[in-house]
Amino acid sequence: MKASIKIIVLCTELSLGLASLSNGQVIGLDTMLHIIDSRNPMLQEYDNKVKALNAYTEGAKSWMAPMVGAGTFMTPYPNQSLMEERDKGSVMFSVEQSIPNPARLNANRKYLASKASVEEQGRSFQFNQLRSDAKTFYYGWLVAEEKMKVLHENERIIELMLKLAKLRYPYNQGSLGNVYMVEGRLGEVQNMILMTQGDIDEKSYSLKTLMNLPPEAEIMIDTTTRVRYETSQLGYDTTALSSRRSDVKQIDRTIEVMRLNQQLQRYQAKPDFRIRFDHMQPLGNMPTQFTAMAMISIPIAPWSSKMYRSEVKGMQYDIEAMKKGREALLIETRGMLTGMAAKLGRMQQQLMNYNTKIIPALRKNYQTTMLAYEENREQLPMVIDGWEALNMAQMEYLNKLEEYYTMIVSYEKQLEK
Repeated sequence: MKASIKIIVLCTELSLGLASLSNGQVIGLDTMLHIIDSRNPMLQEYDNKVKALNAYTEGAKSWMAPMVGAGTFMTPYPNQSLMEERDKGSVMFSVEQSIPNPARLNANRKYLASKASVEEQGRSFQFNQLRSDAKTFYYGWLVAEEKMKVLHENERIIELMLKLAKLRYPYNQGSLGNVYMVEGRLGEVQNMILMTQGDIDEKSYSLKTLMNLPPEAEIMIDTTTRVRYETSQLGYDTTALSSRRSDVKQIDRTIEVMRLNQQLQRYQAKPDFRIRFDHMQPLGNMPTQFTAMAMISIPIAPWSSKMYRSEVKGMQYDIEAMKKGREALLIETRGMLTGMAAKLGRMQQQLMNYNTKIIPALRKNYQTTMLAYEENREQLPMVIDGWEALNMAQMEYLNKLEEYYTMIVSYEKQLEK
């Protein structure tokens, strides 16, 4: 009952999300990830692979089809002299059925069933990659929106400078060169606005591709989204990591598949059976006859057992190799997470310095020079220098903020959060 309720809620969320997209309304990150999970063709490919393997499993315990035949038995060639009535031969009808070993059938069913779990973990691994890509595009869009705010404010400031410069020039309170300098800065800001808008459009198309939406669909992100970073202790525990990471789980499932395949190969040593019944209907005045046979294979014969024994031995070496690969992956991931956590801490401090020290100080410097310029106590180039220093600091802060968000996404990707 609870599972049904969850499914209904999820479907409702997706429907609302898609309806919002058609209207160009705001879409949150969680809703976007739900849409990717349900609509992305790369994930649907894995879903169909799992269904295919489950379908193969249903027929794993099937027997071979029976064989039915009809023909003649001990029938003489035409124009032959017959000594007795029985020399006429018989018409024979045959039925034959192979009976596979039940233990081998069960082992084959378990082996095929286990292969679906590998594809399921492969899907989880692929979704983790798509989720990380979506977060990167989403957070990059957030930063681009902040850049647009800064650039539009800069455009307003430069237009004010240009207006003041043009007003002062006729009264010999400014040079014509100052007017051209401000016009050049205004063009640079407008170019940056165009470049940033292009970046937003690129991220929009990338997100629509992940959600399998048409290019003409209108989407907007929730600009009030707050990105939070929380240090996880899982990064220091390989056992906890192995329980979260789908690639490690995929290795575990692959090892289990190979073990079941080993067991299947061992069951090749068990015999198979076959029964056959022949009925002879005589052509002459003879009694009807039959033949009934039961046969059993001897797979332990030296010339046939070498094949499955070598298969079992080779698979064991493959299993040991995958175990070492799993161990190396966990050690590498632990090292990466430790380094990322340290780097994120330093990046947080850098961003705090920009917010509390660098940008406020440069803003006060610009405001002071601008006030002096308005009071005719300072030259326009000094105002432009102060504005450029503030603008560069603001843009550098936003670039570092985007790097910080990207690092958070990489950190969460390793943890599959």
